[in-house]
Amino acid sequence: MKIHEYQGKELLRKFGVPVPRGIAAFTVQEAVEAAQKLGGPVWVVKAQIHAGGRGKGGGVKLARSIDEVRALAGQILGMQLVTHQTGPVGQKVRRLLIEDGADIKKEYYVSLVTDRGSQRVALMASSEGGMNIEEVAHDTPEKILKVFVDPAAGLTESQARELANGIGVPTGSTAQCVEVLQKLYRCYMETDASLVEINPLILEGDGNIKALDAKFNFDSNALFRQTDIVAYRDLDEEDPAEVEASKFDLAYISLDGSIGCLVNGAGLAMATMDTIKLYGAEPANFLDVGGGATPEKVTEAFKIMLKNPQVKAILVNIFGGIMKCDTIATGVITACRATNLSVPLVVRMKGTNEDLGKKMLADSGLPIISADTMAEAAQKAVAAVQ
Repeated sequence: MKIHEYQGKELLRKFGVPVPRGIAAFTVQEAVEAAQKLGGPVWVVKAQIHAGGRGKGGGVKLARSIDEVRALAGQILGMQLVTHQTGPVGQKVRRLLIEDGADIKKEYYVSLVTDRGSQRVALMASSEGGMNIEEVAHDTPEKILKVFVDPAAGLTESQARELANGIGVPTGSTAQCVEVLQKLYRCYMETDASLVEINPLILEGDGNIKALDAKFNFDSNALFRQTDIVAYRDLDEEDPAEVEASKFDLAYISLDGSIGCLVNGAGLAMATMDTIKLYGAEPANFLDVGGGATPEKVTEAFKIMLKNPQVKAILVNIFGGIMKCDTIATGVITACRATNLSVPLVVRMKGTNEDLGKKMLADSGLPIISADTMAEAAQKAVAAVQ
């Protein structure tokens, strides 16, 4: 789950990380009132979408008068903001953050992410903060420093100081930088985040350290214990099909191809998509119904896939372990009838109650294309599309 910058800064404030004063706005009038409340003389008008690169895309502007705030808010609100993270379609801007201007002396980059290799949280920092951090990572990776945090000890003062010194924080600001890094780590751990990125973390003219941006991702598996963070969820920023799928506990991700996939198990789903690509087509989605799918769940999965006009065929690939093949067959038959299925359907089932499941499909009278192997199923689905 992702949240907006202004929400991330609310979290940072709770953990004592210095951030600029700012107020969220949903209309031009609210933006003007926010600027008047902050008092100026300089304000930053920032688009709020779940994507980076907003500055390069024209979503972050400086205003030096209330009239400029009004004009910029009118330009940015409602715009289709295109960045390197949104894709060519872009994302509609529905929210703004009106923020105090900052006296930036130096920009740094800081992020925390869970490193699966070391099974620890990696804290990364660079002296080259700002909009081109991806280029820094690609061209001069040695400028990105890392420490790996022992979960039992937490981020130690010596580790934080090593990073602060390594990225060139001035001596007079080192103690505050160390404190900020330790508070960031605490925020990361206590909110069950999977990513916290501050780009830039700035050194102000007076020597103070401040987080000028805030990007958060959270572990969806931990949201049951993070009710305050769940309240930040903005469904307008998410794929409607993925939102709908989450209501039925379906793992669904939209893709760009023409073959809808319904599979049980994430690994088998990935292998199914790879096999479709191997035979010359592209998957329209990742869809894992899990090990406890019911006929009702399968029907909802079909409905979600078929809402995508790009879907020209559906491939069902089931390994019956915990999931019984006859249960899936019941779901497939019910779904076909409930949706008046009009695209080719290929079904491959192996495992528990396989023969019963296949018989049910054969006796249904529905034009279902059967397959015995994953390769055969993919070939038949690709041929049906072509």
